Amino acid sequence: MNSPARLSPRQAALDYLLSRIDYERSLSMPYGESQFQLARMRDLLERLDRPDRRFPIIHVAGTKGKGSTSAMISAALTACGLTTGLYTSPHLEKLEERFCVDGLPCPGDEFAAFVEQLKPIVAAMDAEAARRSPASFGPTYFELTTAIALMHFAARQCDAAVLEVGLGGRLDSTNVCQATVSVITSISYDHTKQLGNTLAEIAWEKAGIIKPGVPIVSGVIGHEPRLVIERVAKEHGSRIVQRGRDFDFSYRPPVHLEQQPACGELDFRRIDEPARVPSLGVRLSLPGQHQAANAATALATLDELRRLGWNLSEADIRHGLAELHWPARVEVIARRPCVVLDAAHNTASIEALITALDESFAPRKRWLVFATTQEKDVGGMVRLLLPKFDRVIFTRYTQNPRGVPVEELTAIAESTSHRNWQAAADPQAAWDAIHALGPSPEDLICISGSFFIAAQMRKIFEARP
Repeated sequence: MNSPARLSPRQAALDYLLSRIDYERSLSMPYGESQFQLARMRDLLERLDRPDRRFPIIHVAGTKGKGSTSAMISAALTACGLTTGLYTSPHLEKLEERFCVDGLPCPGDEFAAFVEQLKPIVAAMDAEAARRSPASFGPTYFELTTAIALMHFAARQCDAAVLEVGLGGRLDSTNVCQATVSVITSISYDHTKQLGNTLAEIAWEKAGIIKPGVPIVSGVIGHEPRLVIERVAKEHGSRIVQRGRDFDFSYRPPVHLEQQPACGELDFRRIDEPARVPSLGVRLSLPGQHQAANAATALATLDELRRLGWNLSEADIRHGLAELHWPARVEVIARRPCVVLDAAHNTASIEALITALDESFAPRKRWLVFATTQEKDVGGMVRLLLPKFDRVIFTRYTQNPRGVPVEELTAIAESTSHRNWQAAADPQAAWDAIHALGPSPEDLICISGSFFIAAQMRKIFEARP
């Protein structure tokens, strides 16, 4: 009898992490101090000798744009010559994408070594949690990935790290770290079951990352959430720099991206420094008005670091923003026909996607493959998308149990006046349906609704004949 194949150290590490409590794969994501315990995360980092205290941290929260803004800040710091860590979530293809240094994911063997270092610590914490009354549990999947990121950045002797909040801010595992600058990119409706049903409630959760005396950069423009962020900043004695009051931008989008790669251009200005010459013609590799807003917030954050004494040249910052590659953000992965991947997963990001497509693409026909995640405003997204595409194919991603059933998507579509849609059981069937319908080389095929559908369709596309 053949003995079972031995798992590679990397696969064994992945299997270990996936055995932990993982709210990213829960059908209903809880949110409260019983599940998200900052004390547990602090305990874990103390047992690791606080790797988060070995480098300055830029901490980024927001409903949308926090991943892109984090990537922009990180790319700019790397271009300025700083060894820079970047922690983001979720990943598209490999878990190691969550912890990058200077744009490169953590190598698999190093990742496996960090997990081995964590195992005895986690076992001890599990045992202590089980003895409590009532019994609780040890570190979760996301807490462990946060710890791995910080371990990796410390091992690589990073000069700085950019940490993207996973969910909310106040109770997120990243919020145990002391930031040099905190950032809130935007506030809109998402995760309302967890964060609240009003923009003020959501803003209060995001503003939980504001620390006493630590400057906060805010790209938030809505009146209601701005008031909340201003109040929390004042309570903590934190300097606040706000879009529309202290900085702003204008944007010229790239055109005809279905034919050739091109950069948009941003003009950035400091309203609070009228004598300062604006930064004109900053080239952005990521298309879309929403990415220009993210870039403006990133530039204001880099200004704050300069104010704190960091030596960051404008030429290097410009280079970092122009050269950044950030997958699944209006990402063109093929031309003739043009294929675009985008991870938009709430109504605000769907609106941003539609605007970017209108600004920068002029196809003969538009096709959409759409799958999304439970506990989102699914109806709002479907109703925004149907009028904007010639043909929509609803499907369900298969690599995470939180996918919305196809029947739910089609029921919403049935309730509208649009009949330009059909269903496919899974992403492969959706791609086959597109192929059978025969788009022309001048058409555009967009895949959107979730990071999970973007990741799964990328693999299908890359494996095509």
